[in-house]
Amino acid sequence: MTVFGMLAWFAAAVSLWLGARRYDHAIGRAYQWLAAGAALYGCGLVVLEFLGGTLNPAPGLSFTNLPALLALAVTAVGTALLATAERDGRSPRPDAPDGGDGHAVPAGARDSVLPGLADGYVMAVALLVIGWTATFSAEFHKSGDRPGTFLLALVHPLADLAVLGALLPMVTAAWRRAMLPYLALVVIAVGDSLAVGQRVLGGHPGIAARLLPVLAALLLGAAPWRVTEGFGSNWTRRATSSAASTIVAALAATAATLFVIVNGLAAAPASGVALIVAGGAGVLVLAGRVFMLVRENLAVLGIWRESSRSLRDLASRTSDVVLVCDLDGSVRYASPTVADYGYAPGTLTGRRLLEYVHPEDRSAVLASVRLALGGYQPSGMGPAGPRPDSDSGESAEGSGAAGASGRFRVRVRAADGTWRHIESTLLRYQAPGEPIQMLVTARDVSDQVALRQQVTHLTFHDGLTGLPNRAYVEERARDVLRGPGQRDQGRHDQGQARAGDAGRTGVIFLDIDRFTAVNDSVGHGAGDLVLAQAARRLRAVVPVHDTVARWGSDEFAVLVENAGSDQEVAEIADRLAGAVAAEPFRVAGQQIALTASVGMALADLSPGDPPGLVLRNADVAMSRAKDSGGDRVEVYAAHMHADVVRRLEIVSDLQRAISEGELTLQFQPIVDLASSRVTGAEALVRWWRGDQVVSPREFLGVAEESGLIVPLGEWVLREACAQGAAWRHSCGGSSWDIGISVNLSARQITAPAFGARLAAILAETGLPPEALTVEVNERILVEEDELIIERLAGLHQLGVKLALDDFGTGYASLAYLHHLPLDIIKIAPSFVAGLGQDERLTLLTRTVVQVGRDLRLRVIAEGIEQPRQLSALREMGCEFGQGFLVARPMGAPGVEALIKTAGLPASELTPPVPKPSGDAGNDQERRPSVSECETSRVSS
Repeated sequence: MTVFGMLAWFAAAVSLWLGARRYDHAIGRAYQWLAAGAALYGCGLVVLEFLGGTLNPAPGLSFTNLPALLALAVTAVGTALLATAERDGRSPRPDAPDGGDGHAVPAGARDSVLPGLADGYVMAVALLVIGWTATFSAEFHKSGDRPGTFLLALVHPLADLAVLGALLPMVTAAWRRAMLPYLALVVIAVGDSLAVGQRVLGGHPGIAARLLPVLAALLLGAAPWRVTEGFGSNWTRRATSSAASTIVAALAATAATLFVIVNGLAAAPASGVALIVAGGAGVLVLAGRVFMLVRENLAVLGIWRESSRSLRDLASRTSDVVLVCDLDGSVRYASPTVADYGYAPGTLTGRRLLEYVHPEDRSAVLASVRLALGGYQPSGMGPAGPRPDSDSGESAEGSGAAGASGRFRVRVRAADGTWRHIESTLLRYQAPGEPIQMLVTARDVSDQVALRQQVTHLTFHDGLTGLPNRAYVEERARDVLRGPGQRDQGRHDQGQARAGDAGRTGVIFLDIDRFTAVNDSVGHGAGDLVLAQAARRLRAVVPVHDTVARWGSDEFAVLVENAGSDQEVAEIADRLAGAVAAEPFRVAGQQIALTASVGMALADLSPGDPPGLVLRNADVAMSRAKDSGGDRVEVYAAHMHADVVRRLEIVSDLQRAISEGELTLQFQPIVDLASSRVTGAEALVRWWRGDQVVSPREFLGVAEESGLIVPLGEWVLREACAQGAAWRHSCGGSSWDIGISVNLSARQITAPAFGARLAAILAETGLPPEALTVEVNERILVEEDELIIERLAGLHQLGVKLALDDFGTGYASLAYLHHLPLDIIKIAPSFVAGLGQDERLTLLTRTVVQVGRDLRLRVIAEGIEQPRQLSALREMGCEFGQGFLVARPMGAPGVEALIKTAGLPASELTPPVPKPSGDAGNDQERRPSVSECETSRVSS
């Protein structure tokens, strides 16, 4: 069995040495000490087994006992180092398969050495007293040995008990790590005690005495390989280990004393002198330990008081206000910084904190106090503290409610009566020897709040007019249309709904007509003044509880909330239009008369519809009013949005059609009414969208609005000039003088470098400039656009002929004919339609023909459909004409066929309609009405 013990101890030494490599610094060194102790235990067994008889001829202490005693001392040192080792974050090593959590030991966890030694001494004395009284005293009387000889035999168990007592306070602080080494020492002590009993009685060690060292070796060898948990919590507990070990030591000493008393009552033999010495020493040590605790308590109290003085010193140096208050809110200390608020520090002492808090924020302060103090209900902080379930926790700027940290914002009154915005923090505070108080810090954030309010105002308001802007209207519309129960009416003061109302909600959009002309004529600065005046007029005619906003540019939006009826919303829309047109705007020394296009939509939203839908509807209605000529009010209808969608689709498809060449040209011949000879042809654009023809009235207006009229008109101009040049060359040069007429819109003419592009097209196609006639609508003269007149004059200088289309329908004065170097005037179809039936129209047409003759201008009558119209025009002396009676729009081959039939009677001028092919593919189109024919040109 001794051989097994040797092997066990040497194996434990190897295990401990290998396990020590898993750890760094103090812990690794502790396991190395334990490995040395295990090796010494093994060596002790070897010496005892092979040299015991030679080195220990007589009973008692001899050389054979030294290895075991050294092993005990070394193992005790290793256990103590393991229990008190400081963690440095690198134990165990990162590459170890099992390790701890890596927490570093806080600095406050380091205990004093002297208190630990004192507690260990008390524990050792207590165990020795208990051991002597319970076991060794009786054995001594049975043995009959002298006291000295018996004490030498008790060296091992007494040393074991002393070590166990000394280590117990340290092990209690780190029992997870030092548990196995300490248990091994306990097993060794039990084994030594059994061996002493056997030796004193003259017997041999029993099986238990031989097995216990093997068990101790196994426990010690397994120590470094045990997975340790909770290291972090162990080291946190080190801060309180001193008091715990003292309590354990006191309990052990008390138990020893009681044991001695009981044993004395039982008349058991005991050594009185030894007990007196041990007990007296224990009392002295305990007295010293109590003195140490008193000293530590006084030191902590001094540190605490010093920290209180440091707090006040820090409060006097910081820019924040620091207050110390009782739990009832009475101020006990105020830092000198309160002078920034106009108060002397002494004047606040004894006053209630809530006296200086804004009434609207007091509930938030009370809620913050409860949260910061862990649910404590402060008493006396107000007339009646709010119930926990009734406090909303709101304060200024919506941030009064505090979190668990006691941080909140609140308004306080300064000495001059103004309210300051402060950011405050409230904590539980207790000075030495004083009850629990509140520590309040406050920082003035009034400038930050003012800046934030200014940023919010700029975010939601227009800088020019001072009205709310588009972002505000959109957000307000979401709140209003979300329903009364879900509205957020706390963000802005303007536009609050009237309490108790539940009426109709509507949106009105307003756009100032021809505002671009104001900027162009008097400048953008004057235009801004017009917008400011318009904003004041609109605000004056809208109820104060409704929102008037600038939507953007010259557009305004009005959000009508809780109107009595739909008619009330319509009346507000009429008043808005009237306010703009009521009187001219006075800017830059001028009076500018303006009108407005107004669109109105009611909030008839279905479940699931977005709140922004009513805004879109009002915008669509406004666009319809503007497209209808302006100066009117339109109420949104469902078909308006469908029209908008269709127009967007047309824009997209038209753009693709222009780029992919899906458009075609037809030509309506212009003939000499006297000889029926074809003198020219007007180019008309046609668009087949799939299998359906798109009316020119439909897509030309969309092209004008979207700007596609510029590339579309350039394509028509290029194709028409190329076709005209081809006809002139194929017909023998100048023998057939065929001209080409192309309608131009104002947007085409004002496009950049329009004249240069037209000249390039003429040069590219080879068409002489005099063979091209540019037709413009009479409305251009009425608008008196100087740029257009200048551009047209430049075309005339280039040699291009100019024709005034639809003369008589634009209300142009005859004096306007001098503004342009015109070559041709064209009588509107509305005049020609009344020839032979309406005497006034006949007279007007005759007058126009006579004016053209007097001004030496060529006169062309449009829309000739009846023989009576043709006869009347011939009788008036009108030279040229076009219309369905003369020739309908046709492809290029049809025009060529018509040229070859020159000189036939007028009733036979229109040739048979050819089958669709090439450019003539649209000749099978039904015969359009006069109005459709006349709007099929590339014009606005």
